[in-house]
Amino acid sequence: MQYQNPILPGFHPDPSICRVGDDFYLVTSSFEYFPGLPIYHSRDLVHWEQIGHCLTRDSQVHLVTGAPNCLNIYAPTIRYHDGLFYVIVTNVTGDNHGNFIITAKDPAGEWSDPIALPFPGIDPSLFFDEDGKVYYLGTDGGIYLSEMDITTGAAIGETHRLWQGTANNPEGPHLYKIDGMYYLLLAQGGTELCHMAVLARSESILGPYEPCPHNPILTNIGQSLPIKAAGHADLVEDADGNWWAVCLGIRPLAYPFRHNLGRETMLVPAKWENGWLYAGENGAVLPEFTVAHAPKAWAASGYVPGSAVTDEFQGETLHPMWNLIYNPVPGMVQCTGNGLELHGNGVSLWEDAPKAWLGRRQEHFCCTAETELAFVPGQEGEEAGLTVYMNPGHHYEIARTMRDGVDCIILRRRIGALCAVEKAVPCHGGTVTLRLSCDRYWYRFAFAEDGGAMQEIGAGETQYLTTEAGGCFTGNYIALYASGNGTDMTAPAKFRRFSYVPTEE
Repeated sequence: MQYQNPILPGFHPDPSICRVGDDFYLVTSSFEYFPGLPIYHSRDLVHWEQIGHCLTRDSQVHLVTGAPNCLNIYAPTIRYHDGLFYVIVTNVTGDNHGNFIITAKDPAGEWSDPIALPFPGIDPSLFFDEDGKVYYLGTDGGIYLSEMDITTGAAIGETHRLWQGTANNPEGPHLYKIDGMYYLLLAQGGTELCHMAVLARSESILGPYEPCPHNPILTNIGQSLPIKAAGHADLVEDADGNWWAVCLGIRPLAYPFRHNLGRETMLVPAKWENGWLYAGENGAVLPEFTVAHAPKAWAASGYVPGSAVTDEFQGETLHPMWNLIYNPVPGMVQCTGNGLELHGNGVSLWEDAPKAWLGRRQEHFCCTAETELAFVPGQEGEEAGLTVYMNPGHHYEIARTMRDGVDCIILRRRIGALCAVEKAVPCHGGTVTLRLSCDRYWYRFAFAEDGGAMQEIGAGETQYLTTEAGGCFTGNYIALYASGNGTDMTAPAKFRRFSYVPTEE
């Protein structure tokens, strides 16, 4: 089998995986976006379908404002035990103590309300031992372990420090028992260019842990490869006894390294020799692997991330690709069964607060997004449009608005404290089509009135909408939005169609 990385393109960081029979399930971090914790299903580890989200209700999660791209839902772990799926995760608020567990019998269905946990730190993981005991692993100035009651979340006995890794910033621990030995896998080096995965083993779950002699077992440091910052791995064994790792990585646009798609999910073949794990190509994550043994090829029946998609908003629920920012505000985003309505409040795109915004991940350097908008501004400043959005301080948009009493189409760019309307063109149509065309260097914008010819309105450099220019842990979204920019809008913005199409690199 030959396959390409990433297997989940765009903002899909901190992957965790488990297998049940012939089925694999994978979750990733979601930070400030709602619904949270997207969950994916596959039978061949390469082709994935999104089957839903784990956090879909206000009762499960409260997403706080104040530090976009940096807070809220971090680094989940998914495990299956005795007929039940478990996801353990951190909601990073000001005190870093928001660890909890949710469960489901069907991972595509509704997940439970959370069981709060008493353990500090981030990046939690679960381990079910053969003797029936259950353990919590966490990161809090190092990697620690505690036995726990899986039904109540209560700690049992003392906390044990396990291993600090071989360098700085140990995090993201996972524990496995293979051929009678306990193996501790963790990330270190920070989630930037020095990211890596390291391994240690012990005959006792409490240690001491012996470091792998060829650590780091996974890293792209010093490699002339298009994938950088590889790390934060989780292991899975397929039904035929072959081992695999999923991990995160980034694909910079160019040199100097800058990335706009976020941290993506990669798949790496692995094998055990002489009691140690060997992953990738001498530890490297390649953009393409050829493997002799792999699960049988499988065709997904649902939505496949990275594929072309058109949404005409005909249902009463949202397509699984969509996210809001923070918990939903009732009435702000409405599926009418015959289109999408955004009821803009007074919050502008550059404010860190819930807003009438509906976004999907940018999953390709080169792609085109287009939407049909039925909206005529009724008062000064209110607007609706299409934005490429990293966070409140870094975004570009094409929008219909009223500016100095004139109904017009604008192109605006915000880069930190710098914000400018680059161009304004009077608009006379009832319906406008807005288009965003993306490549490695430019975001280009165009519009058409009432089905007429497309008119280019301008462009913005990709480099200013990158993590290195002003982001943190997420990637860019392409979003529909509406705002009254200080007051509630007089009427909703109606979106009749949205399409996302990858184009040739």
